[in-house]
Amino acid sequence: MATVMLTGEVIDVRFTGWERVWTGRERFVLPVGAVRHAAPVGEPVRLARGARRGFVVSGLAKIGVWGLFGGPRQLVAARRGEPGLHLVLDRAAAGGEFDEVVLSTPDAPALAAAIARGTAARP
Repeated sequence: MATVMLTGEVIDVRFTGWERVWTGRERFVLPVGAVRHAAPVGEPVRLARGARRGFVVSGLAKIGVWGLFGGPRQLVAARRGEPGLHLVLDRAAAGGEFDEVVLSTPDAPALAAAIARGTAARP
């Protein structure tokens, strides 16, 4: 399961071994200011949609990049039965690669609240 660390104005997502293979990266770092909306979700696997480059075990796990040919481009590392974090991004401010991030993380409610506080505090 990916680890998500919130330090000051930066969200640092680090992927595990198999997640690295399917997401094509070891980590994803973005400024809190690039987040438009942060919310905890009960079933993060359901949020990944569209054409993909990644790993799927139907209904159990989705890891990789979704939305390749249309719709929001999503970076996904989600598993069934685990709380999730859904981040809607300002694509340009986040580096121009993704519109959304969907992750399974046990700290999803606390992270979503902290990120929401950080986005509310910006001018």
